[in-house]
Amino acid sequence: MTSVEAPVSGRWRAVLLAAVAACAACGIIYELALLTLSASLNGGGIVATSLIVAGYIAALGAGALLVKPLLAHAAIAFIAVEALLGIVGGLSAAALYVVFAFLEASVGSTWVLAAGTALIGGLVGAEVPLLMTLLQRGRTARATEAGRTLANLNAADYLGALLGGLVWPFLLLPQLGMIRGAAATGIINLAAAAVVSVFVLRRVVSPRQLATALCALAAALALLATLLVRSADIETTSRQRLYADPIIAYRHTAYQEIVVTRRDNDTRLYLDGGLQFSTRDEYRYTESLVYPALGGGARSVLVIGGGDGLAARELLRQPGVGRIMQVELDPAVIDVARTTLRDANAGALDNPRVDVVIGDAMTWLRGPGGLFDAVIVDLPDPDTPVLGRLYSTEFYALAARALAPGGLLVVQAGSPFSTPAAFWRTVSTIRAAGYAVTPYHVHVPTFGDWGFALARRGDVAPAPKMPADAPPLRFLNQRVLDAATVFSGDVGPRLLEPSTLDNPRVVDDMRHGYE
Repeated sequence: MTSVEAPVSGRWRAVLLAAVAACAACGIIYELALLTLSASLNGGGIVATSLIVAGYIAALGAGALLVKPLLAHAAIAFIAVEALLGIVGGLSAAALYVVFAFLEASVGSTWVLAAGTALIGGLVGAEVPLLMTLLQRGRTARATEAGRTLANLNAADYLGALLGGLVWPFLLLPQLGMIRGAAATGIINLAAAAVVSVFVLRRVVSPRQLATALCALAAALALLATLLVRSADIETTSRQRLYADPIIAYRHTAYQEIVVTRRDNDTRLYLDGGLQFSTRDEYRYTESLVYPALGGGARSVLVIGGGDGLAARELLRQPGVGRIMQVELDPAVIDVARTTLRDANAGALDNPRVDVVIGDAMTWLRGPGGLFDAVIVDLPDPDTPVLGRLYSTEFYALAARALAPGGLLVVQAGSPFSTPAAFWRTVSTIRAAGYAVTPYHVHVPTFGDWGFALARRGDVAPAPKMPADAPPLRFLNQRVLDAATVFSGDVGPRLLEPSTLDNPRVVDDMRHGYE
């Protein structure tokens, strides 16, 4: 029997199976990284997620078929596949990020995303046939033994996938970010291949082949180690190209990417690339959002979202408001509001009258949060399913549980001019939840025509009015508010089906973009 045909002894089969688990963990992490990149750079969504998952699974099958001619040289083929997988997977995040930033278009990044999905899926799919061949090397392929081998292989593969699925969201992404997280995963992938080479495959390959394989793995490791060290420069340079103004703060959390820019006196907040406000004109938006909800003499206010602290700032200016509950999902937004954005919100979130709660709004509304005279819903536009659930009839029905009798609900509803379907869908959805609704809109130069919905439980729609004791404001007054309820023919009312948890129509409306 030649050395190439020597079986992998039982002593080292456990090492090979451990390598299987490590490689499977890396494979699932690569897929999760692609999904994360799709969401962060291209907006993600159900369609993109489905295409990535389906494309990845299809590529697994294609890789298993394409590797069949190499099974006669399974040992060397396995090392080659792992080296390529480590390089492609480790570089995928950096490549996509750079392409997205420098091409300044989603087309290039979409092609890189598709290519990365196909390559990584194909290489991962090639692993199982090669490993099965290695585990069976030199053995008589009895049915029961082949079944045991396949069972061990699948168990290691699936357990590794579970490990990777837990490591990405809880360790790699929050601690290292997308680029460094993918590079670190590639290094682990290559290290696992090196362990297999040194402790297992040296028994079934020639010394020259082993030396060549180890040199290739070492070169790939050096490449990814360089990326790991220089990733901060790459990410900073690429990210800055996406924003016109200098970036002064950046956070990447489990929920979103937070960016704050500043040029002269203009500070801007972006969440996942979407502009949330500019200090040049945010007072127009904030005053229009807050004060109509206080027209009934509200003394207690619940703010859902609004983690930038701007709504809380205005509420603190209103005499009589003694209790403000702020519910925000992402603690990093609160931290940025208390530091980088402190001048913009006047330190509102540190005021003793403001009680900040970190948590999911739908979950919080199910609890014993108490009753409020006004509820202000200040959330980003519903361009993802995660946000779409907060623009559903179910969500507004839960919000009603927090409203005191006669209390007012106000919702930022997007632009009736730029995204009219989404705006009127939101109005219809609130109405379907048992409210009488009065829509209104104002001009915010940064955003254009921007709309809101003021609502009250029952059949009588509230007439927007300013609080009698409102403080001096820069933009809003009763005459402006009266005019805000008038809609011209080109942005006039539409009767649309409501958006629900089961059918988040408002997300599709936002996906269609500008009309």
